[in-house]
Amino acid sequence: MNLESENNKKLKDFFGREYQSLKRYVNTKISDTANRDAEDIIQDVALKLFSGADRYAPINNVAGFVYRSIRNKIIDVLRTSKPTRSVAIDNNLLELAEVFNNTSDDYTSEKMILILKECIQQLKPAYKDIIVAVDFEGYTYKEISNETGIPEGTLMSRRHRAIGILYKKIELEINNY
Repeated sequence: MNLESENNKKLKDFFGREYQSLKRYVNTKISDTANRDAEDIIQDVALKLFSGADRYAPINNVAGFVYRSIRNKIIDVLRTSKPTRSVAIDNNLLELAEVFNNTSDDYTSEKMILILKECIQQLKPAYKDIIVAVDFEGYTYKEISNETGIPEGTLMSRRHRAIGILYKKIELEINNY
């Protein structure tokens, strides 16, 4: 089997299918004053991944692989931008990504997405709403606060707690399989 063509096919399919989701993800992680925009970051990562695809072992968890690469690129961009600006990266969110990245090869991206959706549906409404709004629909805390009247700090705390709960639910779900 030619690893280059297989990895390139997987990457091409993933980027084609998930480009808008990746763009929303990057936009939630970088501030408006970042000197790069989401598309630049995604294109830089895509170029790097495609040009090096033949050097990687077979990529089984394409989503985890791409999101980790994008997260690392965002960190690099933020390090090189203004030192007074910083973005707090939620450790629970990183742990959640690691659960997805380190699961056995039995899990396809589709299975993991189903598990994630099931676990999100199990959250209480306030937690589910903040996760969906910020992480999937790309709303900012300010936009949600303006719409709902709930302070941004409260929204951030809810999301932080929701991600912690989600992490535990997903871990339990994976261990039950």
